[in-house]
Amino acid sequence: MTAPVSSCVLATGVPPIPAVRAWADAYDGAFGPPIDLTQAVPGYPPHPDLLVRLGEAAGQAWAAGYGAIEGDGALRAALAADVAACYGAPVAPAEVAITAGCNLAFVMAAMVLAGPGEALLVPAPWYFNHAMALEMRGVETRPLPCLAEDGFVPDPDRAAALIDGKVKAIVLITPNNPTGAIYPPEVIARFAALCREKRIWLLIDETYRDFRPETGAPHALFAAPDWRDFLVHLYSFSKAYCVPGHRVGAVVAGAAFQAELAKVLDTLQICPSRAPQAALAWAVEGLRSWREANRGIMAARAAAFRRAVAPLPGWRLDAIGGYFAYLRLPQGAPDATEVAHRLASRFGLATLPGSFFGPGQERYLRIAFANADLPVIARVPDRLAAFAA
Repeated sequence: MTAPVSSCVLATGVPPIPAVRAWADAYDGAFGPPIDLTQAVPGYPPHPDLLVRLGEAAGQAWAAGYGAIEGDGALRAALAADVAACYGAPVAPAEVAITAGCNLAFVMAAMVLAGPGEALLVPAPWYFNHAMALEMRGVETRPLPCLAEDGFVPDPDRAAALIDGKVKAIVLITPNNPTGAIYPPEVIARFAALCREKRIWLLIDETYRDFRPETGAPHALFAAPDWRDFLVHLYSFSKAYCVPGHRVGAVVAGAAFQAELAKVLDTLQICPSRAPQAALAWAVEGLRSWREANRGIMAARAAAFRRAVAPLPGWRLDAIGGYFAYLRLPQGAPDATEVAHRLASRFGLATLPGSFFGPGQERYLRIAFANADLPVIARVPDRLAAFAA
């Protein structure tokens, strides 16, 4: 008999992306090359100068040694300056911690915020890795339902009614994963006011910040004199610099939060990988214009996807932005899991069913259109139409 494992891990669902890719293994190629729109992967390579610097740094002896728990000083300073420029408010390097990817940034920040038996309020649909991370630790993922008629933007008044003594923080993702919804600054401000009122934290994940269509500040939270008392900001270098395999993210927060976070950093990661930190410290400013140009690439792909699916009878695009589109199934179609399975295995189109993103999402597919160039996006409608035929 196999020895028992953690009940929390046992109750956690399987990783969604490998599950869908396993369905796609049955595809016979009848509709052309497979199209994988499951994972948020930058659909273009890193800048060649960044690749050179990554290689050079990896070959240095210092890169093989331990670094600072909170990350190397050059990257912390570069990101602090970038955040200050983006949001129009000063942020100190000491208020930045570098992490081994933004997924781990969330896990470690959540460990500071809540323990077993406590709760985080999370807009639903939610990012499945967030929910999985909380479930593994016995922390409740309390859903804040977001409605299609609201553009999947969460409602602070609805959130207020769901907060009790167990809720230690509200989580926001903007641009959103999975829907692509971009939260207006005034909505974010209302959530900040709610967190102040309830004396809980606001954890805002802005992994896809650099792919918003607007170039102004996404919100004014860093301009508030008390932001360090309630705000935790997450950032990812993976998408903006096309380096997801190097696993570099960040947590921006005040000194009191950083002091507690340091315990978790030391326990779970010791230090982030050294070589990508060095290369990215240059890239933050050195590739600023390249990064801005990539915003346009993603906007063009979003527009192309919108045009491509618009003529399809029955399908409805309820949200799009950042890297993602949230596509509602035609009336009368099976639920999302069955649709995604058939699309992957019979038509070579791999997408994620909404059922992976929390309760009430069985009529949606998440499409990571950022993975695909314009010719590939143009082939998506034919496969959706073939499914519906």
